[in-house]
Amino acid sequence: MFLCAGDAVIAAEQELTEIDSRFGDADHGITMTKIAGAVRTAAQESTDDSIKSMLDDIAMGVMMINGGSAVPLWNTFLDAMQENAPDAGEITLEQLKEMFGAAAEELSALSKAKVGDKTMMDAILPAVAAIQETEGDLSAVMDAGAQAALAGAEATKNYVSKFGRAKSYKEETIGTPDAGAVSAARFFVGLSQGTTG
Repeated sequence: MFLCAGDAVIAAEQELTEIDSRFGDADHGITMTKIAGAVRTAAQESTDDSIKSMLDDIAMGVMMINGGSAVPLWNTFLDAMQENAPDAGEITLEQLKEMFGAAAEELSALSKAKVGDKTMMDAILPAVAAIQETEGDLSAVMDAGAQAALAGAEATKNYVSKFGRAKSYKEETIGTPDAGAVSAARFFVGLSQGTTG
């Protein structure tokens, strides 16, 4: 799942750069590619048969990146997943839902952004809510998360930016999606794709 999530974000680099160039620093695609690369590398190289250990390696890899605000935000999310992961090679669906819930809670405590503020939270919070509320197997649960993230990212076109450099453009940002929300949506789509392979 994490390998596919990394691939999905890396594949979106140009799209993210183009979106961020309109009202930001045009570096979101590069930063997210670094984050996704760190996620992929840690997931591939993790030798301990423990989900907790793998996520610890992933969070540590992200933390070491020099980048914009996305780095500490994604590190917080992934580290909170790690803190709530079982120290075992297998995980139940309920444990996975709890991990995502804890990660969203920790991220919300750091970010303060809410749905409607035109940030990555517009994709992450609906995705996590869908993951927690959906019944069925892993594939169905993660697909619900991916669809909610995509819808959340698309909805940011209708919002005025309230955080970051883009907030100075106010109403001009309406019509353009938030790069952070789009990258988060790509991440959840990748997680979902990873459940089938």
